[in-house]
Amino acid sequence: MNIGFVSTRFSGTDGVSLESQKWADALERLGHKCFWFSGLSDRLPKCSMVVPEAFFEHPTIRTINNAVWNVDAIPTSIVESIEEISKYLEANINDFCRRFEIDLLISQNALTIPMNLPLGLALTNHIESSGMPTVAHHHDFYWERRRFTGNGVLPYLEKAFPPSLDSITHVVINSEAGRQLDDRLKLSSILVPNVMDFETTPEISFASSVIKSELGFANEDILFLQPTRVVPRKGIEHSIELVARLEDPHIKLVISHESGDEGHDYRDSLIALAKARQVDLRLIGDPVESSRKPPFTLEELYRVADFITYPSLYEGFGNALLETVFFRKLALVNRYPVFIDDIEHLGLNFVTMDGEVTNETVKQVRQLLADPARISAAVDHNFEVAKRHFAFNRITDPLSLLLSSV
Repeated sequence: MNIGFVSTRFSGTDGVSLESQKWADALERLGHKCFWFSGLSDRLPKCSMVVPEAFFEHPTIRTINNAVWNVDAIPTSIVESIEEISKYLEANINDFCRRFEIDLLISQNALTIPMNLPLGLALTNHIESSGMPTVAHHHDFYWERRRFTGNGVLPYLEKAFPPSLDSITHVVINSEAGRQLDDRLKLSSILVPNVMDFETTPEISFASSVIKSELGFANEDILFLQPTRVVPRKGIEHSIELVARLEDPHIKLVISHESGDEGHDYRDSLIALAKARQVDLRLIGDPVESSRKPPFTLEELYRVADFITYPSLYEGFGNALLETVFFRKLALVNRYPVFIDDIEHLGLNFVTMDGEVTNETVKQVRQLLADPARISAAVDHNFEVAKRHFAFNRITDPLSLLLSSV
């Protein structure tokens, strides 16, 4: 089959971009061909269609987003803009499906969280009018984010995020999302957790000492890596608190991803907090900061990390946890709801916290850093557990059944 992936962005190291590539890899192993429709893309041009208006950071989409949330009525000019861009994107989706002779669409969060209202509406209209078989892969719903509210926008949300159409099969990445989808919209779903290819060996181009040196670190520095975007729900202030209370000047806190999806106020507050707490914070994913240093891959950052911080308040699943296990590192994890429901019972070894860094939290991290043998045993255990529960066959088996029914 020719399978078309649709999203606002397929680029970089955000969870949707990473997980969609894993799905494509699994589908291609099954003999299918994959194609990409988005507003920003790092996929092969020969199998991609890029329409800038599909990206949530396009100026027109930013104008729409600035006007529709937390209001009771949307200005007429914005309504007209939504309709115009939606029709334009629908025409391009039609062209994409014709050009690549698409047999099945896979929406990657485009029918889930309304980062781009016109794209969700356009995709819904295309599916409804064409009857195109579609898999809606849901990573995080709008009702899980406080900012996506307002009476004015509610009709759009009810129509397309997600739509209730017979030709759509819904896939969720955690059990609570499935329950919410059923409770709110009476839509059934299939649970497919995030995965990693535990059969491969990560390719690292540079030695650890080279990476640390190029990033401006001394060889004796201890790197705490938080492999997340700089947005409030990632709880980076807890990582700053942990490093401050460890009181070791060699510990540097590195944040891998950029800010901007939700503005820069949170980033600025973190910089101020780190300065006040005397924590060496490096935002190497920040466009200004990263332009001063060689671009290293996320894999290379994991290689040089001594410890991972993951104090997220909420996650759709927790891709960074699987990456942490894959690269054989240990982490501090805040017990966010999906971790409690779907991951914790599997017996992975992490330092955990419940919403705050306590003296016990600091003690456990300090003891681990002083005990390399304990770390080695823990990461080996975690790798084997995750390999059983989150390997590629967790994608290939349900997708094979799904595609056979289509």
